[in-house]
Amino acid sequence: MDNCIFCKIAAKQIPATIVYEDDDLLAFKDINPAAPVHLLLIPKRHVATLSDCDDSHTEILGKLLRLAPTLAAEFGCAVSMDADGAPSGGFKTLVNSGPDGGQEVYHLHMHVYGGPRPWRGQH
Repeated sequence: MDNCIFCKIAAKQIPATIVYEDDDLLAFKDINPAAPVHLLLIPKRHVATLSDCDDSHTEILGKLLRLAPTLAAEFGCAVSMDADGAPSGGFKTLVNSGPDGGQEVYHLHMHVYGGPRPWRGQH
């Protein structure tokens, strides 16, 4: 899409702090983070919303979901057990879809939030 900011980031026409890239996906830091760790994961190929996905998008959706915990761990947000055996750490993922779902950029993207809580916005 000509006016899609995420397509422009994927094409390196707009700078971003890229933390991961392969042939299909790009991940970068959010410029207005709502948590100590706030990453955006996008497919390089434009898809406007999650609702626009069909069976042909199954592989890319799987790659997005698989990448989220890997990057969360790299940024210190892995789920682990503390000395008492209780879970600690962790992260949150979010995909907004459509105006009522809070989507602001119409290019499919997944937010990965992590770090000590509370975060502003609480998404």
